[in-house]
This record gives sequence, C-alpha cells and structure tokens, in this order.
Amino acid sequence: MQAIRNIAIIAHVDHGKTTLVDKIIHASKLFRDNQEFGDLILDNNDLERERGITIVSKNVSVRYKDVKINIIDTPGHSDFGGEVERVLKMADGVCLLVDAFEGAMPQTRFVLGKALSLGLKPIVIINKVDKENCRPDEVHEQVFDLMFNLGATEDQLDFPTVYGSSKQGWMGPDWKTPTDNITYLLDTIVEHIPSAPIREGLPQMQVTSLDYSAFVGRIAIGRVHRGTLKEGANMALVKSDGSIKKVKIKELHTFEGLGKLKVSEVQCGDICAVTGIEEFEIGDTLTDADTPEALARISVDEPTMNMLFTINNSPFFGREGKFVTSRHLRDRLYKEIEKNLALRVEATDSEDRFLVYGRGILHLSVLIETMRREGYELQVGQPQVLYKEDENGQKLEPVETLVVDVPEETAGKVIELATQRKGELLIMEPKGDLQHLEFEIPSRGLIGLRSNVLTSTFGEAVMSHRFKEYQPYKGAIPERINGSLISMTSGVATAYSIDKLQDRGSFFVEPGDEIYTGQVIGEHNRQNDIVVNVQTAKQLTNMRASGSDNNVKIAPKISFSLEESMEYIQKDEYLEVTPKAMRIRKIYLDENERKRNQNKFAMA
Repeated sequence: MQAIRNIAIIAHVDHGKTTLVDKIIHASKLFRDNQEFGDLILDNNDLERERGITIVSKNVSVRYKDVKINIIDTPGHSDFGGEVERVLKMADGVCLLVDAFEGAMPQTRFVLGKALSLGLKPIVIINKVDKENCRPDEVHEQVFDLMFNLGATEDQLDFPTVYGSSKQGWMGPDWKTPTDNITYLLDTIVEHIPSAPIREGLPQMQVTSLDYSAFVGRIAIGRVHRGTLKEGANMALVKSDGSIKKVKIKELHTFEGLGKLKVSEVQCGDICAVTGIEEFEIGDTLTDADTPEALARISVDEPTMNMLFTINNSPFFGREGKFVTSRHLRDRLYKEIEKNLALRVEATDSEDRFLVYGRGILHLSVLIETMRREGYELQVGQPQVLYKEDENGQKLEPVETLVVDVPEETAGKVIELATQRKGELLIMEPKGDLQHLEFEIPSRGLIGLRSNVLTSTFGEAVMSHRFKEYQPYKGAIPERINGSLISMTSGVATAYSIDKLQDRGSFFVEPGDEIYTGQVIGEHNRQNDIVVNVQTAKQLTNMRASGSDNNVKIAPKISFSLEESMEYIQKDEYLEVTPKAMRIRKIYLDENERKRNQNKFAMA
C-alpha cells in the first residue's frame, strides 16, 4: 500500500491558491517537456479565468518521493462556501494560504474554523512575500492568534510555516532568503500531514462531491473511509431518511495527475470517483450490501437569497439566443442542481417562472452568465433575501460579516454608507496605509452596496463578506432613490433627442441603439419615473443657417456589469439577459398597465 496524503488548500479570493497548485503540478513533472500548457491550469472554465476566481472545487494528484499527494483546490469566495465545507471531509490536513500583506480574511477564518473543528492539521503558507510593503512576520502572528481564538488544539497550534511566492515559483523556511523551487513545501507536506489511515473492515465511502458526464450520468466522488471498494461489487446506498437502496459499482476511477485513472479497486484513504450509482445525494454513504453502516451526514449551508427566473417575453425575444422557451429554461435549471449543491429551484404557479435560491448575488450571477454564454435568453427579477420566523413568531433575516479595507481619507464615507444600510461597525484598525473596517450588516443591505462604495472611494476599497447567522429583522433600508427614464416608443435612439434630454438624467443607451417601449434607458435625477422619447430626429430644412446647427455633445452612456444590473433593478423591473445584451425593462411595458399595477409593487 503506497503512502497517501490528502490535503485541501484554503485561501481567500486572489491570494494565489490556483497559481500555487500550478507550480506543484509543474514541479511534479505531470507534463511532457514538449507539452503546451498555460497558467491557472485548474481554473479551466472561461468564467473562472476571466474573473480570476475558483468556482468549483477540483481534485488533482501528484507523485513526490513515492508518496501520492491528493490536492483539493477549493473556492475562496463566500458565495461558493457550500463547496468548501464538504471538501474538507476528504482531507487529512489543510494548507492555509495567506497573502503576506492582507493576512487572514473573514472567509479564510470561516473555512479555517471548519477545518480545525474537524481535527485537520494545518500548514501555513505565507505567499506573495515579494510584494512591496508586505509584513510576513506580523501576518504569522495574526494567523497564530486567529487559530488560538478558533479553539485550535496544541498540536494544531504547533503548525509549520512556509514562506514564498507562488508567482515566482519558490517556497522556503525563511522569507528573506528565496530558494529556487517549491520542493520545501512538498517536503513539509509529506513530513507534517498525517498519511491517510488504513481502516480494515467492511467498505464505507461518503459522497462528498459530484461530477456529471453526458455519457455515464452523475458520478459520485468521495474518500474511501474504511475497507476496499471493488469494481462490479453489489453495495448499499444509505440515504438521508435512513432508507437503503441496492446499487452496483459500474466503474471506479482514482485521480491521477490532472485526469482520472480507471482501476479495479480503491484502497482505504484514497479519493475516487464511482459511476453507475443512481439517485444519490451529497452525504449519502456507500457501504456493504449485507450489513449497511452509515457515516455521519454532511450539512450543506442553506441559501440566503432568491430570484425569479422567467422566459424572455420582450419585443426583442428570440433575436439573439437559441434557447428561449420555458421548457429550455426549466431543463437547464434542473440540470444545474444536479451539480450545484447550494442552489435550489422551485416551480411557481406559472409554467414559465421559477424561483431560484442561492448563496448570494455572485452565486446567482455566475449561473446567469453561464446560461447566456450557452445561448439562453431569460429575464430575472430583483434579488430577495430569505426571511425566517423563530418560535415566538419574530421575523429573522440573514446577517453577514462585511470587511472593507480602504484608504484612510475615504473610510468615513464607507462607514456612512454601511450604517445607512443598518450596518454596525465592530472593528476599525489601521493595516499598513489602509483602514481595516469590520461590520455586521443585513444581507439585503449588501445589495447595491459594492458599486456605491467603489464610487465613493474612487475604486480603492477592497470588500468581502461572509454569511454569519439569522438575527431579528433590523427595519427598513433605504433603496435606490432615483426613478427611471422609460422609453415611450420603439425604434433607434438619436443623438438629437438624447442631447435634448440630458438635463433629465443619465442614459444607459447611446445613439444608434435599438430600444423598445417600456425599456429603462436611463436614471432620472428625481425620485419619480418618467417616460421620454429618444427616437425623434431633427427636422431638416433646405435652409442653411450659421450658428443654429450646434454640435451635439453627449455624455458617455453608463454600462453596468451583470452583478451591478442585478443590484440596480427595482421591484417593478426585470433584467433581460441574452447572449449579446443586457437590458433593464419595466415588468409592464405599457404605461397604462404600469399605473394600474403600481399598488401591487408598493405593497410588496
């Protein structure tokens, strides 16, 4: 039996986790010398590469000195926290990666707390020590204090620390003396992370993750907890309600390098993928058919937000996408919940409307962005947070921990914006030349906050937030004050009309854009919505007059990202998303119908 080490790498967004895994893959010579490969090998979908974030946790394995190291790359963003907690069940130790300047961030704290409570041994990697004004020694102290506060055992507090720069490809015991490779880190892993224990007995494997293949259907991924799994064996699947289902293992694969290797059996302690099992859920136990024994279940965090997804019924429907019907939309959403575990889909009383529940704006926007790239057209409503009631009938709402690092001169502005939205300042301390602010804020207060904070800090604030708990309802929060500019007719916008209306507000369209009746084409500078006509052209005469043909000067249109659009829309508006465009529109395009339904939205 070869030695196996199972490690999960946990870190905050953008602290260099995926880059480090790249360097480990290169160091272990998984590629032939003549093979082409880029950076960020594991972030293999377009969205992950563009945004620079890991969305789905992935497994690779490398061989080093006759030891097989299974590396589990986890997402750092809190909206994908549902991925991280399960994945830790597969590991015997964790590498905690922290930025030498930023230190441990709130999301890191959450995952680290989970890892310590599972009894995993940590190795601390202080990365990016080549950055200017980095403070590796202070960060080391901070991580020690954090582990102590999280209730780490003495053995866990006696953690080895590795310093280095994944970008430059070196790791060593001292940050002042760079080495020329990362083998020091691999040696530390082999030496300090306990090898996977071998438990004899009847086989047991808990499903902690899943994959999907168009050829074989759903694939269960997990770590063999006890015994040996064999290809073709008849097994039992213990479900969440305690019921037992007879299943047969069709094929077994272990993770080898960047791919999978088909094997006839998998020993205890290794991570494997099992095909041929139907109707399993995360947390189910695959066990012996005659004497089934279940492992303790894993809980997946509940969603905190929902959005209405509906088919596109705007006048431009079907022009740009190829999947536009309610059947397409329903099939795609139900296919997504096969592998996206923190997501829930609920049918409504209408065939073409679905409520989609997720962990936050980013979680839902990644789904919408993926769908539009696949050729779907859809409309989404305003994001709503989910409320609960306690046993006394008191209304509870989700509250999050918000952390903002911001230059000192604009810190006051951030505190003002957060407190307006019922945020409570808990910590304010200097961190290098920045101010470090920590708030407790309701989830609904975060909707639309990021763009306001970035505007008022000239784009210099670094924000992150993490779901904390449900707390009593905090009262009303002021929403967007300004009304909308709504198009009166359909047609092409003209420079002449937009120029004449610039004193009414700012526009989201520019001359030459095709628009339709009821589309939101700008923001009014007052609180009410107004209907405007931007299609009238200048009346031409055959008289030439000097001075009257003034040059038209138009301010550039405002362009929103997908998240900003989702945060911007009001209760009576939809965001229309197609492969080529995003448009904000009123739910009722006709002005008279809007007036008739005004009270409905006011009550909501």
